[in-house]
Amino acid sequence: MSSKRSSRRRFIKTSAALASLGAGMSLPVNAQIPRPPGYPPRRPDEHYDYGIRSPFVTSKRIGTNGQRGTDPREGRPRDYGFRTPHHELFGTITPSSLHFIINHGYDAPNIDPVEHRLMIHGLVERPVMLSLDDLYRLPAVSRVHFIECSGNSNVTGRRFYPGWLRTQPEATVQDTHGLASCSEWTGVLLSTLLEHVGVKKEAKWFIAEGAETGFHSKSIPMWKALDDAMVVYAQNGEPLRPEQGFPLRLLTPGFEGVNNVKWLRRIKFTDQPQLSKRETSNYTSERADGTFRWFEFENGTKSVITRPSGQMKLSGPGYHDITGIAYSGRGAITRVEVSTNGGRTWQDAEIQGTIHSKAFTRFRLPWLWKGEETVLMSRSTDDKGDVQPSVAEINQELGLNLSHEWLEAGNPGTSHFNGIQPWRVKRNGEVENALFTV
Repeated sequence: MSSKRSSRRRFIKTSAALASLGAGMSLPVNAQIPRPPGYPPRRPDEHYDYGIRSPFVTSKRIGTNGQRGTDPREGRPRDYGFRTPHHELFGTITPSSLHFIINHGYDAPNIDPVEHRLMIHGLVERPVMLSLDDLYRLPAVSRVHFIECSGNSNVTGRRFYPGWLRTQPEATVQDTHGLASCSEWTGVLLSTLLEHVGVKKEAKWFIAEGAETGFHSKSIPMWKALDDAMVVYAQNGEPLRPEQGFPLRLLTPGFEGVNNVKWLRRIKFTDQPQLSKRETSNYTSERADGTFRWFEFENGTKSVITRPSGQMKLSGPGYHDITGIAYSGRGAITRVEVSTNGGRTWQDAEIQGTIHSKAFTRFRLPWLWKGEETVLMSRSTDDKGDVQPSVAEINQELGLNLSHEWLEAGNPGTSHFNGIQPWRVKRNGEVENALFTV
């Protein structure tokens, strides 16, 4: 189809959608829009000093910072970690105040940036201690990248409640995909720092360590330091927030979240991995034969429809805009397909805005819903040719049989789950999670 015909079709669909929305909603010329009852007065000082959001906007993260807490919506158990409300966001940049948080149960330390130092040592010619001012003097870059916890969308048995929730009909997109966010990050490429310290040829790994109570550390292969890893001091145009690692954090674009060490205080170059707790126990994947996968790094190609999604309700038959996000830890998104009939047929969605490598990409598709029950799905493809897999393809690759029955029996699930996410639209317009039921 030519681009002119495609544009005309989009115009006709958009015009029809606007016509259906605007029916019976005309106002006389010079009409005054009524002020909502109880509209609060402006508070200039709060607006001007830093800025506050409208009291009518209530988007927030959900989660806890300890062991299982309580979900304020229903009083049900909630695993730790604070999730991004993707169903209430637009575009591809996550507001810093809504970027997901995983701190492994520790609170953010209160670090004086003037006193903080970054030590770089190990297999280097010239070990250094760098202040924040030292880093400010070096060439800076700003890059748009997502961060995703390996547990985002993970599926596990009932014995591990957090993963079980994400397979249930009542799960929202915040439950299933809320441990991924995307920001513009500013800092210094780690490769720039390597030029100053002179890394020895024996160095095959580097170990990053944070300054929080638990001194979280992670071993990362050397090639990432030479590629696109960054020492970051700003997020979305302002200094990092404490929960995001102020004053410094490591950014390893496309790698699972645990590698993006916050409150960064030390980088040590070594000839082998450290084999710390988080890389030998917490962040491994169990296979059906009882063995475990270690040192998983890149997040797979992934997408999810954010509107309409779990626990939303369509207003009625007619045109609706299907929209969502797609991303890949290996590169840039080149294609997103959407199915409105449970995967029987697929059509290309429109990719919107600038496409960045290892970053969220927004997609949309106008959809005429006729009031029937159906299932919505999306699947993405990146510039390496990787296509988002189905649950059946994941099962085949990992030797699993992911299903409600499999998990109920206590069999292993998996992290790094990037399978296609289905949402069932009922005849009354209600939307529910349909994972493992289609």
